[in-house]
Amino acid sequence: MKRILHICSFLIILFIPQRCNLVRGRDIVLPVKVKEEVIVPDIVTLTTYSIEVSETDSTPLITASGYKIKPNNPKKQRIIAVSRDLKRKYKFGQKVRIRNAGKYNGVYTVRDVMHHRWKNKIDILINPNDKDTKLKKVKMYMVKN
Repeated sequence: MKRILHICSFLIILFIPQRCNLVRGRDIVLPVKVKEEVIVPDIVTLTTYSIEVSETDSTPLITASGYKIKPNNPKKQRIIAVSRDLKRKYKFGQKVRIRNAGKYNGVYTVRDVMHHRWKNKIDILINPNDKDTKLKKVKMYMVKN
């Protein structure tokens, strides 16, 4: 009988989690560190464009995705065009977060694509009377829907 009691005690001790604390009669398991997924941003050059025919094609109010831009305040729609190399990763309708861009920081929607001569570059739609900007080393992250 003693031998069975010793075996049972040994098995109980063996299967009790090592990181448990007894608080008011309840077992609380301490959290185990979980490996976090590191999100690596794309480092891009940011420029701006407006709905002028000289900065777009012959249909400045329609993006490459077919989205119709409202001409009253284009900047409010938070539209971004990506270079074709980035287009492989960021699809039309995808939301992206921009960082390291000052007043352009925030979430935008990919609705347009740039000319094939550009690489690793994004274009943010602004109002026609706003000042053109060029920023380097801007961080762009994919936003999970």
